[in-house]
Amino acid sequence: MKIFIATKNHNKLKELERILKPMGFEVLSENDLSEPLPEVEETGTTYEENALLKAHSGLKVTGIMTVADDSGLSVDYLDGAPGVYSARYSGEGATYESNNNKLLAALDGVPKEKRTAVFVSAIACVFPDGREFTVRGECPGYVADKCSGTGGFGYDPLFVCEAGCYAELSPEEKDRVSHRGIALRKFEKELKKIIDNGEI
Repeated sequence: MKIFIATKNHNKLKELERILKPMGFEVLSENDLSEPLPEVEETGTTYEENALLKAHSGLKVTGIMTVADDSGLSVDYLDGAPGVYSARYSGEGATYESNNNKLLAALDGVPKEKRTAVFVSAIACVFPDGREFTVRGECPGYVADKCSGTGGFGYDPLFVCEAGCYAELSPEEKDRVSHRGIALRKFEKELKKIIDNGEI
């Protein structure tokens, strides 16, 4: 069964492929298109709304079942920021490094017990017949006072969960505990129900 991943982020693509392929899907991405995916303006106020915007954009281009993710880091001390603005936290032209630096500056001098945070992933799936669903995965932890590790991407070098710093975990370890791994396992269950009911 073919499924299209609507993302321009090659790191997210790798994580999604790593979990979707063993489910038996033939995974397609922007790499399989003759033209680049259109840019999607993330105007949603929730992760779910933004994930649906991206998924519908991919469906419009491909006409096949499409999945998309919107994720971010919500820091309690910062009233949930950067949240849905995680990718562009440090402004236009934001990079992983500039976002991490801004977050460190915002938490400068804040003690560890007040640096609690949660990584959130919302995954949306849309079908050619108009059906859609979303699932959410969350991983609690805290923001470290300096970057560590060389793995992962985004805020991974700063985020520490029960299993350790995201950027110091192997891909397999990260998939087991991460917000996206949790969301994808929920996604698999939801999709399995639809398949078992003969609805696709």
